[in-house]
Amino acid sequence: MSKDFCLLDEPWLPVRLADGRVMELGLLETFARSGEIVGLAETAPPSLVAEYRLLLAITHRALAAAFGDWRDKDRARWYREGLPLAEIRTYLEHWRERFWLFHPEHPFMQVAALATCEETRALYPVNTVALEQFYGPEMFNQEIYAQGPWNPASVLRSLLGYLQFVPGGFFPGKKLKSSEKAGPLTNTAAVLPTGHSLARTLLLALHSAPREGHQPDLPNWERDSLSIAALRGEPTLASGPNDRYTRLSRAVLLCREEDGGVRCLHFAAGMALGEDAQAPDPMASFRAGSNGLVRLTFGDGRVLWRDLPALVPSTGEGVQAAAVVQFALGLHQALNAFEQIYQPLLVAGLASNKGKLLRWRSERLVLPTALLLEAEKGLFLRERVADAESLFAELKRLATGLLADTLPDPSSKDTRARARSLVEAGPLNTTYFASAERSLPAVLQQIGEGEFESASRQWRGVLRSAAMDAWQQVLAGLGNSPRAARADARYWPRFQSLVKKHATLSESLSPHKEAAS
Repeated sequence: MSKDFCLLDEPWLPVRLADGRVMELGLLETFARSGEIVGLAETAPPSLVAEYRLLLAITHRALAAAFGDWRDKDRARWYREGLPLAEIRTYLEHWRERFWLFHPEHPFMQVAALATCEETRALYPVNTVALEQFYGPEMFNQEIYAQGPWNPASVLRSLLGYLQFVPGGFFPGKKLKSSEKAGPLTNTAAVLPTGHSLARTLLLALHSAPREGHQPDLPNWERDSLSIAALRGEPTLASGPNDRYTRLSRAVLLCREEDGGVRCLHFAAGMALGEDAQAPDPMASFRAGSNGLVRLTFGDGRVLWRDLPALVPSTGEGVQAAAVVQFALGLHQALNAFEQIYQPLLVAGLASNKGKLLRWRSERLVLPTALLLEAEKGLFLRERVADAESLFAELKRLATGLLADTLPDPSSKDTRARARSLVEAGPLNTTYFASAERSLPAVLQQIGEGEFESASRQWRGVLRSAAMDAWQQVLAGLGNSPRAARADARYWPRFQSLVKKHATLSESLSPHKEAAS
């Protein structure tokens, strides 16, 4: 294999400029224009997150090489003046030899040894590293593997997302191992604070400078080429974010066609990532589960704002915000002013179950910076989200009883179970939380400004309206039978009492009411 397609020069990374144009750039031009680039324009959420992680690893290593132990005050200066582009370019040029997608010894994010190992010389279709095809609904459609070759830029973007989000378990051919652990972000809704430009996004999410005397946290391209023996080894802990952001969770070697495209690849087990509970992924948030904290994911399709407490630092036990949010807050504090009154958060990733892709999503939340910086406001937000969850839980029980009363033998356990399933599959959940979400930005603004009483009063009204909207949807599904009419008449007073009780309870329990008055 001869050298071809250098990531520094070849256009492959999709970006969006301030004037709305979308184009592909190489790494050198991406950093050179980082002040005018609004953000990455990747459409596949796994690849979008992986591309940001790649840029963060490059930025971190370049700054470490040039400045050593920088501080938040340095980040604040770069935030105002722009990234130190000369130093980043020097770093990239120094490692240019490791940024060739096709290289005889060091192909970028690949393992050259696969080509000469008898066990790994078999070829697989390039679609193997396409999460949406190999693990999605098309996974058993063999026709999709008969497509023509992919261009190198598309393969590279897909490969980056694949390495970060690949599910664990068995894999094609079971080469070198019978099964393999998952990628760093499998089943994760990854969080990234964003700024008005790519440069500011990278500075907001940038992890701390390397500490003197500690093991260096090297990205993949600064490490020795992986051997087959290393791939057979046991899982290893990450040396830090740079290692996580560029971990080869699977070993891949692309095969270039004569026309420059890619149709096939070598594939095997990778460098499995061991997990350390004391050093979770910087982009992972956690919420309470049945057996402790669990990663925030898109697995159950729930609306994102229900997990807002897990995205906000210092909101008490049972939640843990992503470390990148703390990195952003450190920068805001160093700026000594709210230069960004609002802090947007990109939340993107995928959910999978036993090797099957369930869904992927990409969402943006805009939170007042004060809400992130001040613990009291974060705790108040957590209470208001708890109010919404409490009302919904009681509303769901009431709707289950209502539907059971419209069915034969309403007092039996089987009837209750059937009614519960109908409620869960019906519009109650979607209507309630979607209705509340429409007024959420205004409530968040009031919390950010410290107007606790106004926020509580407005939120109670929002939840009453949301409950009414959801209840009407349930009633609409009952039909016009006499049995449905009788159930409606019995449960309407109970519904009114529930909403009234919740509003009164929420007001009386609010610890911020007296202080805010």
